[in-house]
Amino acid sequence: MATQARNLAETVRLEPLHTYWAPATRLAFRFCFVYFGLYCLTNQILLGLLPISGIDLPDLGRLPPVRPMVFWTAAHIFRSSTPLVYQGSGSGDKTFDWVLLFCLLSIALAATVLWSMLDRRRPGYTALHKWLHVFLRFAVGSEMVAYGIVKIIPLQMPFPSLTRLVEPYGNFSPMGVLWYSVGASPGYERFVGSAEMLGGILLFVPRTATLGALVCLADLTEIFLLNMTYDVPVKQFSFHLIVITLILLTPELQRIACFFLSNREIGPSTRPVLFVSPRANRIAVAVQILFGLLLIGSNALDARRAWYTRGGGAPKSPLYGIWNVEQLSTDGTIRPPLLTDNDRWRRVIFDRPNGVAFQRMDDTFVNYGATVNTKDGAITLTKPNDQNSKSNLQFQRRDQDRLTLDGEVDGHRLHMDLRLLDRSKLLLVSRGFHWIQEYPFNR
Repeated sequence: MATQARNLAETVRLEPLHTYWAPATRLAFRFCFVYFGLYCLTNQILLGLLPISGIDLPDLGRLPPVRPMVFWTAAHIFRSSTPLVYQGSGSGDKTFDWVLLFCLLSIALAATVLWSMLDRRRPGYTALHKWLHVFLRFAVGSEMVAYGIVKIIPLQMPFPSLTRLVEPYGNFSPMGVLWYSVGASPGYERFVGSAEMLGGILLFVPRTATLGALVCLADLTEIFLLNMTYDVPVKQFSFHLIVITLILLTPELQRIACFFLSNREIGPSTRPVLFVSPRANRIAVAVQILFGLLLIGSNALDARRAWYTRGGGAPKSPLYGIWNVEQLSTDGTIRPPLLTDNDRWRRVIFDRPNGVAFQRMDDTFVNYGATVNTKDGAITLTKPNDQNSKSNLQFQRRDQDRLTLDGEVDGHRLHMDLRLLDRSKLLLVSRGFHWIQEYPFNR
């Protein structure tokens, strides 16, 4: 009997006492519900909410009827005559994305007006807001976990490749500077990833969701600032995640302000629970935690698989290394590599098993697909944009650090004597960490 009375009292206390919302609040809720609902459904957020590992599904925003709508809007409203890139680019700030954003804003505004006309007598949307809050929590949390894991397992910002190690710093783009400076410090990258993971995990648990939103807000603010200052094309997406996080914090703003700015007692949260029954709420909490664990697990499996296919654990070329050209002859004529001539190569770089890069005298690169046959001592080269164009080289590894290449490339007979550059002697690779430094080592 006492337990029943306590549960009844808890139920009455947790139910919202006031369901009337101010007109401006109702209007803002209708717009946010439509706009952010559509936004999450038409980009990577929806796919991030599917705890399925190893399956690459397309964004709904790239499929009909959304894609034709964006194409029509770009052509007839913005008068764009350039074909829109809508997939495969890796950028989140494409023209397609900005036009899609305009379409979603237009739809949300129209839907808000229509909804307000048809439902003007409703005093509030307490029940709908509860479920929207859960959806947005997992929308942000899933993205923070996904981005966090690929930093904890250093995939997003890898350690500089062999090509990057010999490329002049001035040739780097601002994004390249950010990417490889973070990638050169795996410890820092893992720390950043752990902070993102922490925010996402806290969002999965209702009792810690407010703390998680605060952690995510700090993480996302830094991410957005880096995107803006290093020209990383995720500006639009990171800004939306910040806005969604602020929406999650809105019901708790008064309590947060009291905690940080006043000396008054802070009461419990008045945000309504999902169900009236305490037992149903306990089940709902367990389901949310379980779903969060599934999201973490699927992302971890994807990251582990990627580490061994394209990350630091991926296979390397049998001729792996940075090879300096000591002597080069073209069509029987010896061409000293020290003279500045863009037709001459100063380095040959074997990194991945399926590719090779030739560095010119002006430090630009020519990339080829490559198949290395160690049994026959043969290399087959293909141009990236012409798989039918093939060149053949024979190689002989006279010593561990000496390599000879002979064959024909692009119609020219080549002979190259190469010497391996000791990668471990590069400061970025070998310097490491030091507790004691008598003088700053800033080079």
